[in-house]
Amino acid sequence: MFQIRPQSTSTARHLALGGLFALIATAAAAQAGAGLGSDVLQRVQQIATQGVAAGLPAQARVEVEVGKLDPRLRLAPCAQVQPYLPAGLQMWGATRIGLRCVEGPSRWNVSLPVRIKVYARAIVAADPLASGVVLTQAQLATAEIDIAAEPGAVFTDGAALVGRALLRPLAAGEAVRNNVLKQRQVFAAGDRVTVLASGPGYSVAGEGQALGVGLEGQNVKIKFENGRVVTGRAIAERRVEVLL
Repeated sequence: MFQIRPQSTSTARHLALGGLFALIATAAAAQAGAGLGSDVLQRVQQIATQGVAAGLPAQARVEVEVGKLDPRLRLAPCAQVQPYLPAGLQMWGATRIGLRCVEGPSRWNVSLPVRIKVYARAIVAADPLASGVVLTQAQLATAEIDIAAEPGAVFTDGAALVGRALLRPLAAGEAVRNNVLKQRQVFAAGDRVTVLASGPGYSVAGEGQALGVGLEGQNVKIKFENGRVVTGRAIAERRVEVLL
């Protein structure tokens, strides 16, 4: 499984994002009535390479769609338009680029919508699948999809999905993302489980009885033989983690 966070280190990706910012520069200049020099475009290229986060899958293919400025904007002429990455935003999916006038009679700051598409191979539904279906290998396929189209991590290994149940229906060819899967039950109420307790500088293991159903990643109460009850997090088959 890989997370949906972009990275661009190859020449092709740099060119794609360079094209993005060149188009941004053109759009801004047209709106503001000013052109951009080569020095500005060079700084734009630097912004592009610095603004892409880590985690883009190998062999990913990046496409960029540049939107339009709000037609209601009436921007004053500007001798220098500076594109920038707004704080907290990633170059991923539907996002935006900031444009600000740093030299002109009126300093303005606007946003330009952009959509970053990242195509990579991932696990998809081979056929239409109903909600609640428990996945088998035969129901899964691999295809090149836009992994930035929706929230949620995608998977590259179908074996990791076998036995998982769907929260909602999937269309044929739709990505199987982590947010469409039901939480996995890793033990039942009453089962004996291994409890891993850890704190600063130490780690111990013991056994206890689950007082509830263990859903992967969720808290559950465990009772020890001495009667003590603790709350831990179900992490795997009959295994619970307790942080002390």
